[in-house]
Formats: sequence, C-alpha cells, structure tokens
Amino acid sequence: MMNAWKRFLEKEDTDQIRPGFLLIEKLGLVYSFLTTILILALWKDMADPWSMIEGRVMILLVTTILLLLYKRFPYKALKFLRITFQMILLNFWYPETYSFNCHFDNMDHIFARIEQSLFHCQPSLLFGKLCPQAIFSEAFNLGYFSYYPMILVVTVFYFVYKYQKYEEASFIIMCSFFIYYIIYILIPVAGPQYYFQAIGYEWAKIGIFPEMGNYFKYHTDMFPPPGDPNGFFFGLVKNAQDMGEYPTAAFPSSHVSITTILLILAFKESRRLGFCLLPISLLLYGATVYIQAHYVIDAITGFITAFPVYFLTQYIYKKASWQDQVRYLHIP
Repeated sequence: MMNAWKRFLEKEDTDQIRPGFLLIEKLGLVYSFLTTILILALWKDMADPWSMIEGRVMILLVTTILLLLYKRFPYKALKFLRITFQMILLNFWYPETYSFNCHFDNMDHIFARIEQSLFHCQPSLLFGKLCPQAIFSEAFNLGYFSYYPMILVVTVFYFVYKYQKYEEASFIIMCSFFIYYIIYILIPVAGPQYYFQAIGYEWAKIGIFPEMGNYFKYHTDMFPPPGDPNGFFFGLVKNAQDMGEYPTAAFPSSHVSITTILLILAFKESRRLGFCLLPISLLLYGATVYIQAHYVIDAITGFITAFPVYFLTQYIYKKASWQDQVRYLHIP
C-alpha cells in the first residue's frame, strides 16, 4: 500500500515527459474520429447523433485539460488519471456499438445454427438448467462480475510495480477493446439472452432459428437469467445488465478475450498475480455461457483471438512508441 501511495506522489522523470497526448489518448481520439465518420454516414438513421457528437467534443476537452494539468504538474498520479479516464470511457464507447449495428441485419440466427450443428443443442439454454443451485449461480456470477475489477487490478499492479510498462499494458487493453468494438459494429450479434427472448424458448429448444432483420433496433428485452435470484452476485450482475447491457457485442466474447489478455499481462510480470486471477478467469469463461450472454462459439473464438490481438496491439504500441521517441528526440 505504501508503494502505491509513493508512486502516486512521485514526479515523472524528465526523460519520460512527452509534450503531447499519450499513445492511449491518441488511440481514443483515432477511434473517436473513425466512429464520427460512421455517425455522419448513418446520420438520418441515428436516434440522437448530436448527443454523440457532443460526447466526443467533451471527451476531447477533458483529455486536453488533463494534458495541460500534467504539463503544469508532471506527477505520476496525473498520468494515472489520464490513462484511467480513457479506460473509463469504455462505458461510453460500448453502448455505441449497439447504436451503430442495430441498423444492420442481425446475425444471431447464423451463430445459433452453427451452435446447433456443433453441439446438437444450445448449451447456453442447458447450462443454467443443469446447474441452477446457488453455489454454481454465485460462483459463475462472481466470475462474470469480476471482469472490470480484474482490469483495475492488472493496471494498478503495472502502475505500482512495473511503472515503465504501465502505459504499454494499458494501451494493449484499450486497443484490444477497440478492435473488438469494431468487430461488433460490423458483425451484429445480440447473444442468446436477447435472441432466444425474441424467438421464444420453444423454438430455440427445437432448433428453429429465424432471421430477425433489425428487430433489436426496437426491442431490447432479455431472456430471464438462470441461477439463484436471491444470490448476492446474481443481483450485482443482473443490476449491471439492467443498467448498461445492450443487444450487441456477442461475437466474439470480449469478456473471454480481454480476460485472456489480462492473464497474459499478469503472468508476464508476476506468476503470483497470474495464478490469483486464473480461478476467477475460469469462472468468467464459464459464466459467459451460463448467464446466456454468449454462445459457446463466442467464448471459444474470444479465447483463440486473444493471442493474435495481444501481439498485434503490442506491436502497434512499440511501433508508435518508437515513432514518438524519434519525434521528440532533441539533438544538440
């Protein structure tokens, strides 16, 4: 704990101070610019495009203010605030994937049919029914709820104990999210909890999966989650979904992929941290299907793609970081 406070109160090393935006801030601005183009292209169909533009202006303003504060007071605590602000914005960027992809034809019927052909059933429907007991419900919901806390734990670990790699680790996580968000915009899959609610349990049970078109543009009802409704973690996950879940982002599972990337980052620098996160991660993997947020193929694809996405984002960071160093190199 003392190490953490010392790190927050330290001033940045002079050779580590860059006059411009951090790479993670530039990444956010690039994503903001790309999605702004999409807003303009879909302007007539968007529910409230002006509010989305205003949100981007506010993000740019706050990002710039934090940069100016850091220039005046180059403390590591302010750098942590700058990076944390960008990561908190995931709560702003995630719902927008639905705002975009709800205008395209839904693809759940394709993934449900693949699932049926592979397993001859819908595992997301059966898993919760086979394990309805409170012990399973609470364990899996604990795993699912631990998603964002795990992101916080890994980034704080890097800030306190591996500060030289802190910005890189944060960039990898953020860039990975953006890669998956782009996929979600292009591949609109709502997931079992929305799709099976739309078509009805009986049809899903007998393997009839009709196309839904842009049904989810107007309907966001969720299938009742399995498990113990009196459970503490069941309630936390249910409340979180009620407040911020949308029929989007099912394929591939970012919960599985980002968690796998967190494990890579953890094991890379601390086997102890990695082994501490591993049991929770395994519960989270299972929870994605248990609570019916994802098809099994979503989870499998999320796990497989995590590795190339990790190496790609690491490569992007190293290349961009090297270019930044060259740009700010002062030769007498």
